[in-house]
Amino acid sequence: MKRFVYINDESYQNDYCDNQISNTKYTLWNFLPKNLWEQFRRFMNQYFLLIACLQLWSLITPVNPASTWGPLIVIFAVSATKEAWDDYNRYISDKQANEKKVWIVKNGARKHIQAQDIRVGNIVWIRENEEVPCDLVLTGTSEPQGICHVETAALDGEIDLKTRVIPTTCVGLDSEQLHKIKGVIECPIPDKDIRRFDANIRLFPPFIDNDICPLTINNTLLQSCYLRNTEWACGVAVYTGNETKLGMSRGVPEPKLTAMDAMIDKLTGAIFLFQLAVVVVLGSAGNVWKDTEARKQWYVKYDDDEPWYQILVIPLRFELLCSIMIPISIKVSLDFVKSMYAKFIDWDEEMYDQETDTPAHAANTAISEDLGQVEYILTDKTGTLTENKMIFRRCCIAGTLYGNESGDALKDVELLNAVADNSPHVIKFLTVMALCNTVIPIKSPSGTISYKAQSQDEDALVNAASNLHVVLVSKNGNNAEIHFNRRVIQYEILDILEFTSDRKRMSVVISDSQSGKIFLLSKGADEAILPLAYSGQQIKTFVDAVDKYAQLGLRTLCLGWRELSLEEYLEWSRLFKEANSALVDREWKVAEVCQKLEHTLDILGISAIEDRLQIPPCCYEVYSTIGEGTTSACCARYRSRQI
Repeated sequence: MKRFVYINDESYQNDYCDNQISNTKYTLWNFLPKNLWEQFRRFMNQYFLLIACLQLWSLITPVNPASTWGPLIVIFAVSATKEAWDDYNRYISDKQANEKKVWIVKNGARKHIQAQDIRVGNIVWIRENEEVPCDLVLTGTSEPQGICHVETAALDGEIDLKTRVIPTTCVGLDSEQLHKIKGVIECPIPDKDIRRFDANIRLFPPFIDNDICPLTINNTLLQSCYLRNTEWACGVAVYTGNETKLGMSRGVPEPKLTAMDAMIDKLTGAIFLFQLAVVVVLGSAGNVWKDTEARKQWYVKYDDDEPWYQILVIPLRFELLCSIMIPISIKVSLDFVKSMYAKFIDWDEEMYDQETDTPAHAANTAISEDLGQVEYILTDKTGTLTENKMIFRRCCIAGTLYGNESGDALKDVELLNAVADNSPHVIKFLTVMALCNTVIPIKSPSGTISYKAQSQDEDALVNAASNLHVVLVSKNGNNAEIHFNRRVIQYEILDILEFTSDRKRMSVVISDSQSGKIFLLSKGADEAILPLAYSGQQIKTFVDAVDKYAQLGLRTLCLGWRELSLEEYLEWSRLFKEANSALVDREWKVAEVCQKLEHTLDILGISAIEDRLQIPPCCYEVYSTIGEGTTSACCARYRSRQI
């Protein structure tokens, strides 16, 4: 199914929900029955209720029922109060988010409204360091390259900034035009997949001549992300409220049961079974004694005509006498201790992050002790076992290994001489390093160039190429400029074949602005690139280099390229555009089209990047889930002293 979002058109906005979010578990009307139902799902609570009900029968109870019902009501009230307090805090958090002031465009002008009043189709403006209030399709930014940077830690846990780009159909629109654009976005119905957004956008004249432009997740700003290092950005609201990707992933909150709660429930059940055995034995003995001996005693009077339930009286009396085996105070004691655990977390100075001025906070007071039960941790390598600071160390170009002596290829005299001599293989290798990426160069007022990259690998490669005099100077729209030995080389970026975990590679199609020649530049994992070598190319040297670098714990990438004919590119480009416009199975269709171009590559070489380790002392068993070669993974684990 599809959703059609009409930009800046109020006539369709009521078809979808507003932007009010709710993370609360209860309402005023359902709190009491729902909370009691949740509490009575635990066997221990059912047991206490059974004992309290039995004490209402005056014939069997040895004490006043109030002595049990009073504590029971207090205990349940304490648990309910704790749950109500947690839910009230969630309500306050939701209220603050819903009433936060945001800018939208209405009738061609910006207007201040509450975040909860955003409707699908509104154009929302966000300033630097502000939180994205709903899921947006990016249409404009303050950056001339049409990019912005977002922090997605609250969404996926990744702390590295991600780059988002405006669709090509919105390139060149100024602020005034962004206030007035009209168009339609064709997108899927709401889902919780934060890594996928297969949609199309079409702007109405006079902004563009009805061309359909494909959209991906890289063209979106998702709810709960923060805009960073960008003065402002704007986008069209496509999903709002609990229909955002974050809202869809929340689901209905379920009662959380800790390992200790589960253990106590099991122990309660075991003790109850023991009680039943005791009750059966003692109750049977009591009934036998009553029928045989008690009637002979002059001071004991039993009616000859007893009711049918009389046989249950003695066993149930023993059940009440044995009920002290499970103290009723255990429940309130546990709730009190859990609340203190949560406070200890909030007060712990060693869990305070000075860099972000963020203290620890226990969002749920019911499960704090589970943190002490962690035995196994599943972790990836990059940014977890390592610092995620990539350093270009070695490379293999056309069978020649560089950086072996010093461990730093950038200082290898042999490589520097090859660059100075304009070695064709080396220059091609460095050109692929500089251009086969999504890096954006930023020039400061002083003239120095820095790079904004989505991955640290790309940043390391582009900086290494720059240090070897192949400098990516600018990217403006689809145009890229490289400086090499005082020469200015301009390229047009025709298409980008994005990296996916299935393909394990990315490619860029470029055109040399001077010669008009078209090239395919590719980089990726060795198992994804080396099999694409042209027939007859000797790749054993590259395979050996990959193994050698992996044993050193270095991250390896294979680089290749090939020249395309104009006819081949035009035919492939038509298929690529069709696949990119598909709303169903887009990823599969794009991958299939990419395979038609990524073949018979001239393998240029191997890059090797160091990712420094950061393993603190710990007492957990850590299992690494690494998407690299086995040798590299084992080496990283060995160097981090895990094996």
